[in-house]
Amino acid sequence: MKAEIKWVDGAMFLGESGSGHTVVMDGPEDHGGRNMGVRPMEMLLLGLGGCTSFDVMSILTKQRQQVTDCVASIEAERADSVPSVFTRIHVHFKVSGKHLKAGSVERAVTLSAEKYCSASIMLEQAGVAITHSHEVIEA
Repeated sequence: MKAEIKWVDGAMFLGESGSGHTVVMDGPEDHGGRNMGVRPMEMLLLGLGGCTSFDVMSILTKQRQQVTDCVASIEAERADSVPSVFTRIHVHFKVSGKHLKAGSVERAVTLSAEKYCSASIMLEQAGVAITHSHEVIEA
């Protein structure tokens, strides 16, 4: 896996993934940015959310669950001192569908957290406390 980050101007950078996709990262105006893109630490949270959501949907699809929507809401806390690393992250899944089995959703979230989500497992190994919760909504 490869990526390239190119400085544009001020605190703005373009990140290009090895698969050829580009994302804008920028800082706040009080740090030389123009607030035109996500912050790098926000990108980490988005990556974590995408990784675990991909797992949960893949598992539920294999279980033949009729999912109509899946939203992962993520809240994080950072250290007050430099480096301002993540200290705690909570991921809450809202999974909607027809006749969803609550046990299947719980199992999918657990399997992602404990076995499949490389991003969350890597962050946990670095000392970040990551918790998960979920709710099932009948569509």
